[in-house]
Order: sequence, then structure tokens, then C-alpha cells
Amino acid sequence: MTDWTQVVDAHGAVGRVPLLLDQVEREEVPEAWDELWDRLCLHGETVSAASFAALPRLAALAPACAQALELASAIARGTLRHPDGEALLAGCPNEVDRLRELVDQRLRTRPADYSRLFSDLLALAGQYHWSASFGDFTDDFYAVSCPGCAAEVTIAVGDYGCYAAIRDWDQGDIERRSLRPAPAEELRDPGRWMHATAVRDGQQRLAEGIRYVFGHAECPACASVFNIAEAHTNANLPPALETY
Repeated sequence: MTDWTQVVDAHGAVGRVPLLLDQVEREEVPEAWDELWDRLCLHGETVSAASFAALPRLAALAPACAQALELASAIARGTLRHPDGEALLAGCPNEVDRLRELVDQRLRTRPADYSRLFSDLLALAGQYHWSASFGDFTDDFYAVSCPGCAAEVTIAVGDYGCYAAIRDWDQGDIERRSLRPAPAEELRDPGRWMHATAVRDGQQRLAEGIRYVFGHAECPACASVFNIAEAHTNANLPPALETY
């Protein structure tokens, strides 16, 4: 059992979160949900120990409550923003698996907010850096370092092209080199299951974007060819978590 007198929320308070959870478990109370968001995922991104302590109860509500599923998923997306986030999330593996299953079921219905739910799925699968950076590939950019020469390279995937470039603040993206998308049959996890999920749900733009992000780029500075996903992961995750 959680000792809520010892668990601090995003405002540094204790004891308020369990009362709010009691409320929403009894009935749908919009004001209570608003305050829960404020205390458990402040501004949609700041999480606390109370956020992870609340996950089991949110997961229990999630099958019948979209608010609970959305809030629980947002907490998972914020895992790396808390110094003990990974350890706290690891304390409720069954709930995380259940939430991931529920999000996956929602994705199969091809909802209007597919991109946000896909990011939720990535976070619940432990792919925090991809969850934070994936868009809908209409205009996505990633800043990575070339493994060969350490030049800062901009990777663009979207309507304006799919290329590697050097970003010049006056001239824009210069020295562009076309990206080399990975063949779908050569993808390996996590890119493989991300791509398979997008294809399953008819999200062709997303599926194609994943092939580019998990493909290769040529550095405009030194002409070396590198794996984009590896470079992005190295730039965004601590060494202990690096797995693209």
C-alpha cells in the first residue's frame, strides 16, 4: 500500500492526490480531473513521485475512462524528466503492460489523435526518446552529431524533403544530402514494430517516416554514412539506456 503522507506531488504537497483519485473513482468529476493533471503531470510534462504512485489506480480506471488512460500515458512520457522515474515506473510492470495494451487497442480504431496515442505507445514501451521526438512527419527535424566528424547535422523528414543538412541560421538548411530509408524488411526492433503498427493502422506517412528515421544519412561535412536512429539515440538517452 502507498503511504501517501510520504509521496510528494508536482506542487510539493502530500495527501491531496489520493482524495482526488477517490473522487474520480466514484464519479466523473471534471474539476477533480483538472486538479489531478495539475498535480500529476504539471503543464503536461512535469511528473513527480505521486505521478508514479497513482499509476495503478489510473490503470484500473483506464479501460472505462479515457481521461485516466490519457493521464497515465502522459506520466509514462515524462519518465525521464524525473530522476527516479525509471525505477518508479518499473515498480508497476503489470499496469504499464495493461496501459500499453489499451493504447494499442485505441490505435487500431484509427482515432483523430493517432499521433499523440502513438507517442503514448512508444513511452509505455520504454522508447522515451522516440516518444518525445516523433511527430506526424509533415515537418519533423532531428539534430544529431555525425559519428565520423562530430559535425552537427540536421535530419529532416517531411513535406519539405527527407535530407541531412548543415543548418545555417541565415541561409537555412544547406549542403543537403538525400536520406537513405531502410527497406521495411530490413528494419529491426524497435523500428520494426513501430513500422508494423503504423502499416497495420493504415498510417502510411508515419510508416514511411519511420523507414527514413531508421535508415542512413550522409554527413554533409565529411561524407561518412551513419545510422540516423543510433545517432539520435546517442544524443538523447543516457549511455545505460542506449538502444535505438
